Amino acid sequence: MRAPSFPAILFALVTAFSGPAGAKDPISVTVDVAKVMRISAPAATVILGNPAIADAVMQDRQTLVITGKLAGVTNLVVLDPKGQLIADELIHVAKPQSGYVTVQRGSARFTYACSPHCNGTSEPGDNKDYFEDTDKQLNKRIELGRQNAIAP
Repeated sequence: MRAPSFPAILFALVTAFSGPAGAKDPISVTVDVAKVMRISAPAATVILGNPAIADAVMQDRQTLVITGKLAGVTNLVVLDPKGQLIADELIHVAKPQSGYVTVQRGSARFTYACSPHCNGTSEPGDNKDYFEDTDKQLNKRIELGRQNAIAP
């Protein structure tokens, strides 16, 4: 018996990992960036597999706004008023490709958002104390913004 050729092995691997024929590409979203998704019929229910990764808000019955929250992959299911499937999509949320700097000091990691000046930002995997301090500051800033938006 003859061993399979390299092209035959490569074809088998590509076929095995490429998914079923006609598979759709995932919806790509960047962390902290919103993307508009139009659907083919009026929606009644929107379900996210992991709401920590992405958020989806109905702008109107046929328009969703998807916002990336954390790098990762999740799914989005949209149902009509009768519970019939309108959309079943995979959502891939990626970190921004620019505007961030990661500093590694020994085993401690620190992340900064730079555009053009750098400010601390919390990223999973950062040094624990840095992450918690930065997260508290960011949440305080968000809360102050909400208070100012509501105040007359």
